[in-house]
Amino acid sequence: MTLPDAPSNPAGTDRTFQVDLRGLVDLLSHHLYSSPRVYLRELLQNAVDALTARHSLEPAAPAGSFGIRLYADGSVVRVEDDGVGLTEADVHAFLATIGRSSKRAEQVAEQRADFIGQFGIGLLSCFLVADEIHVVSRSARTPDAPAVEWRGRGDGSYTVRTLRASARPRPGTTVTLTPRADAGEWTRPAQVWALAGHFGSLLRHPVTFDDGTGGTGVAVNPEPAPWARTYPTPGARSRALAAYGEEVLGFTPLDTIELDLPAVGLKGIACVLPQAVPAGRRHGHRVHVKGMLLSEQADEILPEWAFFVRCVVDAESLRPTASRESLYEDDTLAAVRDALAERLRAWIARAAASDPDLLARFLHAHHLAVKSLAVHDDEILRMLLPWLPFETTDGHTTLDEFARTHRTVLVTSSVEEFRQVAAIASAAGLGVVNGGYTYDRELVHRLPEIRPQTSVADLDPATLTAHLDPVDRETELAAAAYLARAREALAVFDCDVALRTFQPASAPALLVDSREARHERTRSQLAREQEGGLWGDILGALRQEAPRAQLILNQLNPLVRTAVAIDEPELARTSAEALYGQAALLSRRPLRPAESSLINRSFLDLLAHALRKDN
Repeated sequence: MTLPDAPSNPAGTDRTFQVDLRGLVDLLSHHLYSSPRVYLRELLQNAVDALTARHSLEPAAPAGSFGIRLYADGSVVRVEDDGVGLTEADVHAFLATIGRSSKRAEQVAEQRADFIGQFGIGLLSCFLVADEIHVVSRSARTPDAPAVEWRGRGDGSYTVRTLRASARPRPGTTVTLTPRADAGEWTRPAQVWALAGHFGSLLRHPVTFDDGTGGTGVAVNPEPAPWARTYPTPGARSRALAAYGEEVLGFTPLDTIELDLPAVGLKGIACVLPQAVPAGRRHGHRVHVKGMLLSEQADEILPEWAFFVRCVVDAESLRPTASRESLYEDDTLAAVRDALAERLRAWIARAAASDPDLLARFLHAHHLAVKSLAVHDDEILRMLLPWLPFETTDGHTTLDEFARTHRTVLVTSSVEEFRQVAAIASAAGLGVVNGGYTYDRELVHRLPEIRPQTSVADLDPATLTAHLDPVDRETELAAAAYLARAREALAVFDCDVALRTFQPASAPALLVDSREARHERTRSQLAREQEGGLWGDILGALRQEAPRAQLILNQLNPLVRTAVAIDEPELARTSAEALYGQAALLSRRPLRPAESSLINRSFLDLLAHALRKDN
């Protein structure tokens, strides 16, 4: 079978992509932009960039001579600027070509960093609320060029025509939208006013709003950013920044940290949260780029450990993503993040050195955040480790105060281990710190770096039992039969039984059983069950002598003295099981099913014995 020859076309044929504008608008609305409300931000951004280009043409123009005017009366939304404007050729090149931005033009390429938008798709966001975009523009670069009108429609068609000079006497651009019926939520006058203030409150060009009721335009951004204003005293400045933080973030800050990074043109504030937040939960920050609000949830501008602050910043050199709703991750953003982290460290250092009351309130609310920082920051460790609170056998206290009483500090590896031994260790005079919480064990072990005279060691069962007093020989011999029955009853839990004396006398028994020991016994049990198989060989190679748990009975406790004198085998066994169950409950560790069953059974057996005795 012979296939026909393919048609000869060695060079191929160049074709142009056909763009379905409605499909593209749907893509933008559902995947690029978070909400239709961004249409006003995009129009404001285009106006700001046009004004920036106009100032580059006329650098001697007085500040504030060019501005932006918004109009919304319920039937139309209009945005007018005094910017650089467009010629007819510009309209064909930039408004009618998706993805091409006037900011990429060769004549302003060297100034692209001065512009907010650089992607050439912002105008399409207007199709989220309107079916037609009407643009009238006159160029400031070519003063004798006529005004030009462009009408773009959602079906992908557009028309362009030139107008008489009287249609647009001065350079600039006017964009008019006739909202669709389903877009009223975003185009009503009150909503346009709110969106203008939301996105443009920090813009450096004057922005006014007119709702069509006949009054004069109201300033959207009547004052510069609070950090750009002058104040009579440092205290007045601090109060003004705190008030601004409360207004835009919704809480009264514990303190306000002023941020200033001249290298990237960043200014703003970090507000310290007055209450603790869950570890790892990151609050979004309010980030403006060249005055335009970019995002209220930009968590990438600070490191993860800085979840005790929320920021409001305005930056010149940070790059927005295509949606202009988050920051582009690049070397500049990484450098800004590191620099802001240094500002937060410096604030903590100042509080530690000069404001102990503020430091105490800060640590009370955010000690976990500071602990996470101290683990990786030697300077913060040296400054604040002595002040950080820990759970100890002396209660919640600082390591500095705790180390004054205990030259040797013992630290547990888990919360349950601390709860098992806390009362006994305290009565024995041992200084134990709960190392089971995040960062605590690692930080306690670094205490000798701050206090060389203090030693730190992990608490193990041998250390604790060594501080329990043995009973005399006669008492031990008298209790030998009971202890043997108790060991037999608790063998199923790999638990040994010993008799000691310790305080407090109200504690009948202490169960010493570390998490590591339980894991090792579980692994040994699996190895026995898998004997001879592949898993048996693997687990057998890992097998060690499994450490046993230890139930230590307190001879000083009246209940224990009564129990060890029991002659009846079954009753002795039941009492030992009950003492084990009670000690396991006091340890507050998760109970195994067999232990839960034992507690229930021993209680019922003791109750039955008591009832038989009464009868």
